[in-house]
Amino acid sequence: MISVENAFHRIVDDAVPLTTERLAVEASVGRVLAAPLAARKSQPGCDLSAMDGYAVNSSDLSGGPVTLKVTSTSAAGQSKISELKPGEAMQIYTGAPVPNGADQVIIQENVNRDGDNINIQENAAPGKNIRFAGNDFAAKQIVCDAGTFITPKSIGLIAGSGHSHVMVHRAPKIAILTTGDELAKPDQDTFGPQETIDSLTPTLLSFFNDAGATASSLGAIKDNPDAIKAAIRNSSDADILITVGGASVGDRDYVQEALKAEGMELDFWKIAMRPGKPMIFGKINNRFVIGLPGNPVSAFVCALVFVRPLIDKLMGRPAPLPTGVLLPSAVDLPANGVRQHYMRARLIGIPGQRMVDPAASQDSSLLSVLSQSDGLIVRPVDAPEVKAGEPVLFLPF
Repeated sequence: MISVENAFHRIVDDAVPLTTERLAVEASVGRVLAAPLAARKSQPGCDLSAMDGYAVNSSDLSGGPVTLKVTSTSAAGQSKISELKPGEAMQIYTGAPVPNGADQVIIQENVNRDGDNINIQENAAPGKNIRFAGNDFAAKQIVCDAGTFITPKSIGLIAGSGHSHVMVHRAPKIAILTTGDELAKPDQDTFGPQETIDSLTPTLLSFFNDAGATASSLGAIKDNPDAIKAAIRNSSDADILITVGGASVGDRDYVQEALKAEGMELDFWKIAMRPGKPMIFGKINNRFVIGLPGNPVSAFVCALVFVRPLIDKLMGRPAPLPTGVLLPSAVDLPANGVRQHYMRARLIGIPGQRMVDPAASQDSSLLSVLSQSDGLIVRPVDAPEVKAGEPVLFLPF
């Protein structure tokens, strides 16, 4: 067996971001920029008013209350603005260009207007209520570096700097191959007592797609070596092949031998962790192959700890080993053994005083316990016993 850390580094460290593709900016959330973006125009492109009011020259305001003549109006989007002369004011609206000769905007609530004249009692304050040209960013300025993770809040910056499309790293294609004579489809009319409904395919499809990958199913294949080999060949366009079940070396575990027969170079297949010990990792040419255990919780934990970071790395995102955060345990925990233990747990207590409460049963087949959990308590190899209230690592999901 190898350690979790060793397994993680052997899977993730040599992975490099995939090739690039051009996407519409609104479709790029969750992707990583493959090249820096420079603004195509300054924002604002000229001095703009931040308020509804009157554009004035601050030098006209020195010496106490003054009366200025309103000569024209400036509205948002207006391109031709007359120049402001001494002793004049211009009515101006929010977002409108500030005329030449003006360096201050007086909000309309602070002005008394009588016909074409306004009376102002405000002091000079050059620049007040003005958004200056290039205040947000200037033309040709880099607004997003290569490697930027695109989120909804960065979409406005990208579009506002003049870009409708961006070059991003491609999302990995993932093919999921589930095996087992006992598997039944969730939509069958009836179920035999010997059958187990395939819950892992929809779980993994949603998990990987939510991570930004493009995942698809190769179907549930019977425990037949030739059928498994044929399905493996059908995954040739995938960046990652995920197999589920048959990862061990029992008489009915055909997956590892089928993968080797189809050209997989095996790296390892046992990890010092629970659940998730019998996990396969290797490559077929440049295709990553990860063979997940058939138990639902084992497969989910391995997908969280190993596959999700691999997806991140291939997409150009940071991909550290998931280790969790420190939170107090709600109960005493015994010392751990030679395998790193990932214990399903719930968060309890009020915000700011959260504790983690491990599930009473850690059986790796229990879907009900997994669905009710908020994350995993991570118990390192040979970790000493923990008393209630002492901190433990908690990995939320």
